[in-house]
This record gives sequence, structure tokens and C-alpha cells, in this order.
Amino acid sequence: MTTFLYGYVSELTMSDVYSPPDRVVVESHCKGMDEYKKMYDESIKQPHKFWGNIAEQFFWKTPVPDDLSEFMKYNFNVSESPIKIEWMCGAQTNICYNALDRNVEAGLGDKIAFYWVGNDPADKGQITYRELLAEVCKFSNVLVNLGVKKGDRVAIYMPMVTELVVAMLACARIGAVHSIVFGGYSADSLATRILDAGARVLVTADGVYRGTKLIKLLQIATAAMEKAAEQGQEVSHHICVSHLPRLVNPGTEEAMQEHTASIESGWKTGRDNWWHELMRDALPDHTPEWVDSEDPLFMLYTSGSTGKPKGVLHSTAGYMLYTATTFKHSFDHQPETDVYWCTADIGWITGHSYVTYGPLLNSATSVLFEGTPFYPDHRRCWEIISEYKVSKFYTAPTAIRSLMKFGSDQTKPYDLSSLKVLGTVGEPINPEAWQWYHSVVGQGQCSITDTYWQTETGGHIITPLPGATHTKPGSACFPFFGVVPEILDEEGKVIEGEGEGYIVFKQPWPGMMRTVYGDHERFEKTYFSKFPGYYMSGDGAKRDKDGYIWITGRIDDILFKTEYLDNRTD
Repeated sequence: MTTFLYGYVSELTMSDVYSPPDRVVVESHCKGMDEYKKMYDESIKQPHKFWGNIAEQFFWKTPVPDDLSEFMKYNFNVSESPIKIEWMCGAQTNICYNALDRNVEAGLGDKIAFYWVGNDPADKGQITYRELLAEVCKFSNVLVNLGVKKGDRVAIYMPMVTELVVAMLACARIGAVHSIVFGGYSADSLATRILDAGARVLVTADGVYRGTKLIKLLQIATAAMEKAAEQGQEVSHHICVSHLPRLVNPGTEEAMQEHTASIESGWKTGRDNWWHELMRDALPDHTPEWVDSEDPLFMLYTSGSTGKPKGVLHSTAGYMLYTATTFKHSFDHQPETDVYWCTADIGWITGHSYVTYGPLLNSATSVLFEGTPFYPDHRRCWEIISEYKVSKFYTAPTAIRSLMKFGSDQTKPYDLSSLKVLGTVGEPINPEAWQWYHSVVGQGQCSITDTYWQTETGGHIITPLPGATHTKPGSACFPFFGVVPEILDEEGKVIEGEGEGYIVFKQPWPGMMRTVYGDHERFEKTYFSKFPGYYMSGDGAKRDKDGYIWITGRIDDILFKTEYLDNRTD
């Protein structure tokens, strides 16, 4: 087979690659490399046409501009003028409306949006698109009644429960900016993020079990609010989900008594409210706030290797298009038949893009998982895949390597025949783990999607496409639509053909970050100063003789860690 990429031609040695399975190709949105090449070329040469056609699938209160100069505006050269990234200026939309109302109005109200699977196998539930919309509208009204308005920041510190999805979508619905903090971070970490964001509303839960360990979220949140207040940032309204009492096995009596005591000691009347009490009389109807395309949607704090964590800010319309499109193509999502499961926590960017927004924008049915792959034991993933007939599965290489230690017979008691696409996220997957994932979990009948991206990129930027790409174990393969990578040497010279160096990007895609919240100068310095004219990810990469891209890891002390560090499971 011959591939034509980056202006050179080379013969692929078929022993080095895996072809897409016929069962995937036959229903794929992109069948073969010729189709990929055609779509890719249009996405970089005529982005207004490529993304404009995709935009037509969504609702716009004010239409996407026909003026090409307004469709995509950017400057990547910090030496010439301030860095700027803008898409579809003048258009107005609402991502929550497109994720929920649009699907309900299309007749999908009774479709399952999420199967909720708790930490304990006995805890489970489900919610339809219509039910989810009603809950989001109710919580939108709760927030509005508390005085939250467009542009306000709302901190969310919760476990993987449906109320977390409701809270973030309600923020998007009213134009507030959500700042989700992983439900396991310390009080100091949560306080730092509340302080930097200027959040006056915090949404949390009483606690959660991860395996056998009780995480006392409310106790941590209370301490964080006190720490933030000491530094001048008062949380005016704190809303808490009563999660533990509704579990089938809520924990030992001693643990629950201790937890109840901690709640009673820190509860402040006027500030603290139970979720269910505020929701009881809230109306299930709400008209969304129509926001400009570049209005902020959310900020997500990354753990910096130097300095305090900073908020990566994503805007609305571009992120909406990009997460929807990457989800559709990277997983070859088939809305009528698929059940999709991403094991990531929503507290990370993977959970934002590929648990909440990407799936819902594609009317997907997903598994929302509270637990860990190793509780009650290492067979938990296979049990869930078998029970819910999961067809698209997305997890971390660290989890795969840990599961490998239990041998190749562990999947045999379970029916995994529903699986068609197996995705990986978080770090480059080593070839041995790739092979095990393909042969043992996928039984040699699945496409492997090894995705490369970062918190800052918003979505996949280099990834195989399940029905098109002939994959090499360990390689992220080729760029996604609209993404133009280059490999540079230390002096900033482009390395043509085979070679290794810094991986950079020469033009924006819709879903990339717009700035660091409150510190645009740091944004410019971190990502654009070393190589003016390029966005620098801080990662190294090599391109082999066949044009495949292999991510080699961090090669500088960039402020922000990649998706690998933000999603580690070990």
C-alpha cells in the first residue's frame, strides 16, 4: 500500500501495520486513507468550508458568518502582535442546547444518555436525554435564583455521578463558566482553584468511595472554603449532593458516623444547601442563554511543573464543533447501535470532552463509571463491557498494563464481542500493551485508536481513524482534521521527512485553548515564544519513513503537564 502524506511517498511494510477490520470499515465515517486525505486536505486548505459544513448540523441563534475573514482569525507569531485565536465571530449558540434540547426535539428524548455504574457493582442507574434535560433546566433555575449570571465562575468538586454532568451543563446553559476540580484533590488544591477563578459558588457532594476508601468530599470542601475565605475569596453559595446515603452499601457504621459528625460541625446556614432541597421546587423548563462563539465555556486547571496551577480557558463554539467531530470520527460513533464507555474522570479534560460534551453532542449512549477498574477486582471492566454491550471503549495505557499482569485468560468468561473500537488516552502506549489490548481484549477484531492530545488542545490532534488508518503499535499515526503539525529542531528549523524533534502546530483548530485565565502573557510565553509562528505543545516526536508520528514525551520544562500526567491512574 502507498500513502501520500506530507509531500512524500513511501511503501508501508505490511508486517509493521494493522489494517482496519472489515466490520469497522463497513460502517465507518471515513473509509480508507484516500477519503481521509481528501477530508484532511479540505480541512486545512478550506477550513471555512470543512467546519462550516459541520456547523450546519448544530443550532445557531445567530448564524455562522459567511465572511471568510470572520470565520477563522488568528495570529501565532508573538513577535508580530498578541496571540489571538477566534472562530466564527458573530455567531451565537449554546452548547447545552445542542447537547440536549436538539436531541430531544429530534425525537431522541427516550434514548439513554448515561448508564450510571457505581463503585459498588450493586449501585447502578440510568437517565434518558429527556430526563437529563429536565434536571439541567431545574439546576439552571437553581443557579439563576442564587444570582449566578453569564460569565460568573462556578467551581465543581464532585464524584462521577449524574449530578456532575447536570451541574456542568447547567453552567453552560446559563452562560456561567464551570471550573471542575478532580474530586480527590486536597483542600489546598481546591482552595487555590477557587481563589484564582474568583468562584463564589461551589457544587460538591458529601463523599464517595473509591474502592474501599471513603473520600470525604464535603469535609475537604469545607476546609477549602475556609482557606479561600482567609485569602479574600468568600464562597457565597455551596450546594451539596447527598450521595452516600443512597448507596446500596454506604460503608461501615463507624465511617458514616464520623462523616456525619464532620458535616454537622462545618455546615453553615445561609451558605450551605442540600442539592435535593434546592431542586425540589425548581421548574423543569429553562430558556438557554445564547452566547457568542468566543464566550468562555469552561476553565480547567492543570498541574504545572513550575508555579501554581493555571486555568486553561476554552471558548464555546469552536470547542463544540471540535469535540463533536473528534468524538464522531476517532471512535467512528454509530448513534443507533453504539454503547460507549470512557473510564476517565470528568475532572480531567478527557472527561470534559469525551464523557460529557462529545458524546452528548452526538446523541450517544454512554457508561458513566464511578469506580476503578480494580474494584472489587481486576475483572470489573470486562463485567461492565459484557453487561452493557459496550462497543467503543476508551481507557489509559497505565490501566492496560496493570491489567496485563493478570494474564490473558481473564477476559475469557466474558462476552466482549460487542467491542469494535478500543481507544487509549494519557500517554503513548507501548507496543507490548498495544498488542495485548488488540489480541486479548479486542480478540483481533477491533481498531485501536491511540489518541494524542492535551488539556490545552481540547480534543484529539493526532490519532488513527478506525476505518481508515493502517495502524502501527505505539504510534499516534496522523493528524486529525484541521491540525497541521511540524517537527522542528532546537533552532526552529523544520525537519522534513524522517526525523525527531519538537512537535509544533502551525495553524489553529477550533477546539484549542484561547488563553490562560487572567494571564494572557503567560499563555504567550509558554506556548508561542520559543518558536514564533507555531503553537508548541512541549512534547517531542519523531516521524518515521512512512510518515507515521510517534510521540516521545516531554522535552522541556513547560508550565503545563500533558494529558498523560493529568490522567495518570497509577
